[in-house]
Amino acid sequence: MSKLTIVANIKANPDQIDLVKAELIKLIEITRAEEGCINYDLHQDNDNPAHFLFHENWESRDLWQAHMGNQHLADYLNATEGAVAEFTLNEMTVIG
Repeated sequence: MSKLTIVANIKANPDQIDLVKAELIKLIEITRAEEGCINYDLHQDNDNPAHFLFHENWESRDLWQAHMGNQHLADYLNATEGAVAEFTLNEMTVIG
């Protein structure tokens, strides 16, 4: 199995930026401690503070899938219900 890169874009509703940011930050430490997590880095757009991006690398897709089923992600989804305007996720592979 090859390493998996995840790029997740989260766009908060303008009036919910602080809530979404706080909930995303809660995910960092617990996820970095998970089996297979190589890096889990959260970014915020300098020009659009409602836009957040996670850049993640995992040892395998199976280990990333295990992460996706964890309770802390379910808690995040519950806490931010109605606060996220847009979410996209890309599974990527390094080619060079």
